[in-house]
Parts: sequence; C-alpha cells; structure tokens
Amino acid sequence: MKRIQYFIVSIIGMMLLACSGDDSVIKDEEKPTISLNYIDGFPQTCSVLKRGSSYDFRALVTDNFELASYSIDIHHNFDHHTHDDQGVNCELEAVKTAVNPLIYMENYMIEGGVDEYEIIVTVEIPEDVDTGDYHCQYSVTDKTGWQGRTSIDIKIVE
Repeated sequence: MKRIQYFIVSIIGMMLLACSGDDSVIKDEEKPTISLNYIDGFPQTCSVLKRGSSYDFRALVTDNFELASYSIDIHHNFDHHTHDDQGVNCELEAVKTAVNPLIYMENYMIEGGVDEYEIIVTVEIPEDVDTGDYHCQYSVTDKTGWQGRTSIDIKIVE
C-alpha cells in the first residue's frame, strides 16, 4: 500500500514540476516587413524596365527578432490576375497569351542573425522575353517561420 501511495505522490510531484509558471520566454508573434518606399527601393509600383538591361532590385526587410531568408518572384501578368497583398494597380495592356515570358524565382538565405537587411539582387531582363505586364513579388521569412510579402506591378518594354 505504501508503494502505491509513494508512486501516486511521485507522479503528482512530477506533474507539478512539469508545470512552470515561467512566462519569461518571449514568443515571436509578428511577421517580418518589406519596404520599397525608400530612396533606393526598386522597382517601384508601375516601373518600366527595358529588355536587354539589368537592374538592381532593392528592398528593406525587418523583423522583431531575426531574419532567415527571402525570395524574389517575377512573373507575367498577361491574364490580369492580382495578389492579395498588392497595393496600387497600374494601367494594364490587353490580355494576351504568353509566348516567352520572363520567369524569375530565386531564394536567398540571410546570414548573421540580423533583424534588418537590405536586399540587393541584380536581375537581367533578357532581350527575347515577352513585353508587357508583370508582377514582382518579394517574400521574407523570419527564424520562427513567419512570412511577409509584397507584390507590385511592373512593365517590361522593348
């Protein structure tokens, strides 16, 4: 009988020790942010890019704790689709079928445990891609998995 009582008291004791009132661990409940609204931010909404040219795509990303990675996605908008995070829409050309669209999707790591980072990626616009309406989407992920993104309309011309 004493063994059963000892066993029950031990189980209750372990359960009480497992319950901690320590709320000192700060939880990350904020997604990172992306800004193109600064002097060097590029492209801006409705920017016009020329085929055969290269451009430095730049954005500031921040997080309340630590950044982990980012990506840039450039894809055609010949069907006039939208993204839920898009701000301003630009004047669009007529709907058309893609023949040789620019498709740019790259992922990058952010090293060093930083909470602020400037994205600078050189993107070449090939001379043979379809001209027209495109979207440029920036996405950033923090160390805990929260993700922020923003999309803007751009145009590729001759």
